[in-house]
Amino acid sequence: MTKRIIHWFRRDLRLDDNTALLAAYAATDEVIPVFIFDDAILRRPDTGANRVAFLLDSLRALDAAWRTRGGRLILRRGRPEEELARLVTETGATAVYFNLDVEPFALARDARVRTRLAGQCAVVGFEDGGLTAPSAVKTKSGTPYTVFTPYKNAVLNQTIPRPRSAPSVVKPPPQATSLPLPTLAELGFATTACLPPGGEAAAQARLNDFIQHNASRYATARDALAVDGTSRLSPYLRFGCLSPRRAYWNARDALPAGAAGLEAWVTELIWRDFYRQILFHFPYVETGAFKRAYDELAWENNEAWFERWCAGQTGFPIVDAAMRQLLETGWMHNRARMIVASFLTKDLLIDWRWGERHFMTHLVDGDLAANNGGWQWAASTGTDAQPYFRIFNPTTQGKKFDPTGAYIRRYVPELRAVPDRWLHEPACMPPDAQRAFRCVLGNDYPAPLVDHARQRAKALALFGRVCGSRA
Repeated sequence: MTKRIIHWFRRDLRLDDNTALLAAYAATDEVIPVFIFDDAILRRPDTGANRVAFLLDSLRALDAAWRTRGGRLILRRGRPEEELARLVTETGATAVYFNLDVEPFALARDARVRTRLAGQCAVVGFEDGGLTAPSAVKTKSGTPYTVFTPYKNAVLNQTIPRPRSAPSVVKPPPQATSLPLPTLAELGFATTACLPPGGEAAAQARLNDFIQHNASRYATARDALAVDGTSRLSPYLRFGCLSPRRAYWNARDALPAGAAGLEAWVTELIWRDFYRQILFHFPYVETGAFKRAYDELAWENNEAWFERWCAGQTGFPIVDAAMRQLLETGWMHNRARMIVASFLTKDLLIDWRWGERHFMTHLVDGDLAANNGGWQWAASTGTDAQPYFRIFNPTTQGKKFDPTGAYIRRYVPELRAVPDRWLHEPACMPPDAQRAFRCVLGNDYPAPLVDHARQRAKALALFGRVCGSRA
């Protein structure tokens, strides 16, 4: 009997350096590619329209890539275990291959698939989502790393595999029913955000552009909010349109060893792996603090303040610019993410999980491990986190990382006419200046929602009570 293998695409929407796919082609030349729309994911409250739109664009590109090689992508919708069982029966497949995921939901889903297909065909998972496998890097005592720097050093002491090219020629899969690619509206979503193009070719083009123009200055430009100094590759890594190993080695091969920009960017790739292995080894972080004592924090959770934060109407220009960037583009600069997260948790004293969910609803690159890790870092509840007594001053952060005000003026048009000396603190403008520059507080632009100094003191007391009770 001819050996046929189903490759189940999930968060690996590419042909290049796809571990499970290449393993399938090493075993047979009859590979059946499938993607399954899982209603359990589509109906989750934190499944955002921007990510679904990017997913559809990436699937369109993936199908086109298969067709240029003589194949096609099969699309199904339903419970993965049932759809895969049907596809195995239809095609006579002897195995299902897929790349592993670290999220608790994915692990439970994959367990159901293994149970359902037991006795029907082989089910094989492969590690593909990072530079290293979540369980591959351990301390000398065999425990997971919970501090980043030693984890980073351990990763850099390992051999990162070189990426492997996509299969050049494929056989058409056997006849199997496939749904047409649905529209965003057919899946029940809508968005007006200006999103990047999805797919493997767009990912590679973005990587090449970053390496050519921005990688060498990444160490100094990455925190400048108004400058396109970051890679913007996070959506492609999140959906697997780009192999992390391809990203790593293309950068390594293009830049001299020791180049500051290269080393800083590689560090960010390793941060991504660090949070993946934290989620894998400590799955309770999905719903609670890594430092469990901080689950006792008595957050104030003012709902009206939270709505103002979500809408970018706090009266703190750098915070408002960042939150509006998220709403307009489905993305936010990493420095801005830290600023608004600190503001929500330390100034507004609102539970970090509220902000985490809002981000997941809007971010095109929303990833549980990275988003959770970043929010817990800012809230001081996570592993290797910002100490609770180091609290960002939003005005100081704005002046430092948006000194010309270009970022603020781009996303907060009410402040475009305000002179530089008042831009970061419009509340300091005299009333006649407010009228002259069409920025009357409380009318054209909100007055500051809180007093930072007062809220900082309250945050220190809030955390101090928990820390003191555990001393």
